Amino acid sequence: MNVVAIVTVAHHASDGESALTPVHGEALLTHTVRGLLGVPEIDLVLVAAPQRCASSFSEAVGGLGCRVVPGSLRQAFAAVEPELSRDSVVLLHDALRALIPAQTVSDVIGAVRDGSPVVVPVLPMADTVKVTDAASLIVGTEDRTRLRTLQTPVGYALEAFRPDLAPTGAATVPGHPDAMRVTSEFELSLAEAIAAAPKNEETL
Repeated sequence: MNVVAIVTVAHHASDGESALTPVHGEALLTHTVRGLLGVPEIDLVLVAAPQRCASSFSEAVGGLGCRVVPGSLRQAFAAVEPELSRDSVVLLHDALRALIPAQTVSDVIGAVRDGSPVVVPVLPMADTVKVTDAASLIVGTEDRTRLRTLQTPVGYALEAFRPDLAPTGAATVPGHPDAMRVTSEFELSLAEAIAAAPKNEETL
């Protein structure tokens, strides 16, 4: 097995329930898994399901051809590690980033295969970023030319993968606006529009 994608909801306690939010008639998690399965380079999609959500997660992705492992990210990785070869690529993907384009995922995989141990998709910071003091008064402006917002999947060469690894020093590839983390009502509205758009039509 060369490329495995592990879908996780490890950021916040409520993410498990958020992953089941319906978008265009299906759970966010369903869109996430289906999108990853549509990336030709990926051999397996594995979902790390919180114990309280395991049954609902299994139902949401039933019939898609992925595996659901109840438990933590570490448990999910342990379940697949024996099947990986030394040159395998491990992708770690946030379940709430349900609409990332396949090309962005392929770019992450390609950068790892080209020799970068850890790779993340990023977008330039568009907003003006202000610095405040202890009294919440603006005291300066941060130079945004070197600031980036991080997306997922984070790609790892097998020897570099650690579930708790912060991607400091990681290589980057261009991210995509569609790969937003869907958590707010506004983002859900955008996700509905993206999911409903014809697949050959530009969205954001």
